[in-house]
Amino acid sequence: MVEERLTLEPEVQEIFQCIDSKRNFLLSGGAGSGKTYSLVQVIRQVIAEYPTAKVACMTYTNAAVKEIEERVNHKNLNVSTIHDFLWDNIKHFQKELKAAIIALANDEDAKISIGEDGSIPDNYFDELEKGIQYKEYLKLKEGIISHDELLLVANHLFEKYPKLSAIVKDKYQFIFIDEYQDTNTAVVDIILNHFKKSEKNNLIGFFGDAMQSIYDDGIGNLDEYKGDAEGDVKEVKKAQNRRSPRRIIDLANRLRTDGITQEPSTDEKAPNMMDGQVKEGNIQFIHSANGDVSLIKQYLTENHGWNFENAKETKELNLTHNLIADKAGFRTLMDIYDKDLILSYRDRVKKYIKNNAIITDFSQNTFREVIAVLADGKVGRELKAVRPTASMQTFIDGNQALYQTALNYNYEVFSKFYVNKDQLLDDKKQDEDDENKKGSKRDNLIKHLFKIQNSIVLYQTGRYNEFLRATDYKDKIVSIAAKRILKDNIEGLINVRNKTIEEVINDAHEKGICLIDDKLEDFKARNEYLYNRVREVGFCEFQKLYDYLEGKTPFSTQHKTKGTEFNNVLVILDNGGWNKYNFENMFLNTGTASVLERTQKIFYVCCTRAKENLAVFYHNPSPQVVGKAKEWFGEQNVIPL
Repeated sequence: MVEERLTLEPEVQEIFQCIDSKRNFLLSGGAGSGKTYSLVQVIRQVIAEYPTAKVACMTYTNAAVKEIEERVNHKNLNVSTIHDFLWDNIKHFQKELKAAIIALANDEDAKISIGEDGSIPDNYFDELEKGIQYKEYLKLKEGIISHDELLLVANHLFEKYPKLSAIVKDKYQFIFIDEYQDTNTAVVDIILNHFKKSEKNNLIGFFGDAMQSIYDDGIGNLDEYKGDAEGDVKEVKKAQNRRSPRRIIDLANRLRTDGITQEPSTDEKAPNMMDGQVKEGNIQFIHSANGDVSLIKQYLTENHGWNFENAKETKELNLTHNLIADKAGFRTLMDIYDKDLILSYRDRVKKYIKNNAIITDFSQNTFREVIAVLADGKVGRELKAVRPTASMQTFIDGNQALYQTALNYNYEVFSKFYVNKDQLLDDKKQDEDDENKKGSKRDNLIKHLFKIQNSIVLYQTGRYNEFLRATDYKDKIVSIAAKRILKDNIEGLINVRNKTIEEVINDAHEKGICLIDDKLEDFKARNEYLYNRVREVGFCEFQKLYDYLEGKTPFSTQHKTKGTEFNNVLVILDNGGWNKYNFENMFLNTGTASVLERTQKIFYVCCTRAKENLAVFYHNPSPQVVGKAKEWFGEQNVIPL
């Protein structure tokens, strides 16, 4: 085995020194360093050297789970998301689960709310038929917890029951965590603190990059746990970069703030090598007084050969979906799911009732009547508190028919309507070959529309067998005549022209392509307000949203692009009104520390997606920003247009 280790990467050899001395370790490596390659090497070697040991590998996404499973297929290896790992290890302890949820709900600093008045009794969940369940959605009264609650409950259980840590450590002698920086602090607390309460032995390994911690609920770094003393986490740094050409590596090193300086890989087979030499690559900082991004794309196309029609090779990265909606053509749907200020006003009213401990039973009143009761007898500041804000009033003035509909809803029904942009946008792909992740947050209306459009696309692209399996007409295909009818039906459906979403839903149902099922009917009943808004939108707009979500456009948000790579990357530096980010402060190294750090990290992630060419566009920067850009990009690479 010693000879076998000599063929491993130097960093992996160093990791095995930690394993030999029973030390927990952290492999830190920048973008493109091949951390997943190192993780796979470690797993394979552990399985070879410890043939009876069980190994757990946790990662952040289902796509990463699939990638690791494809590289290492062994009966002793269990690869899962962090949430699935936790649930798998606590789901059988139903009595303790129920007690934990009740205890957390009754805590004075409660982060879990069951939605009942007063203290929750110990026997609250005793009548549940299926016990506590973990799902994509939250229904605590029915014993269904979701992602956030799972982390809180798991942490509570591991803290209270040291035997649970012993059970997990007995089960898995090695636990490896990929993309550790995105791991919730509660998970790290379990693994590095609560595990110590058990005298059983196991070994923990972390893999990741603190500079790529771009989610607010991730731990970010393990600085408080790192060190050389017994019990500390030993850090192993991986400095090589296998992805990026030299100019992008140099830029990335200027952006890093954690002491890691990357160097080009010396492996001649690395993607950033050609004929034994590191590729130079191209970087540009483009600025203009005109904010028209189409002119920038035209410049890159005409002068540098970029092809924005090729979504696999070229990406335009924007900070938010809202910044993409107009360009990709789904603005109306985006506004319905993300900018309905009538619903914001409803939430303002709900909050007022809760904060003022109003116990009036409004279950038989309309929303209009509730507003009237709350406003009755009030003047000045008190009246203002139950009226719409200025922005809400502007929205209401422009959507009077919608507002009148809202006012006439039963308040109890209207107060439960839930709308969130994740219902529209979840499960974004970078390209068409990506696998859908499990448990999409899309609502059942959007899922139904996807089913219709999938049938259209499968037929249009000649994938007839897949089309036949996808369509609800498949059981009727018993003759050539039936196939001919199906052909006429799908071709009649394809030409949507200016039909609304509801017209296409009904058309697809009548033609037997996609039947209106119980899930859609239930959605219409429970979310009437939302359905009535969406049904009037042109189906052709949904088709543009479909193309965006299926990775058929050059657009991506900057967060969603993490973990991917493209030949050509255009980064748009526009915060879209999101005050968590400030690109000017990033260049000038000023402003609030948390905003500065968050912006530095998202910019680092964006720049390091490029395998060949990187362009950054900044609309109307100050002279100071241009000066810093010349330092980072080189004066010859700062282009005014």
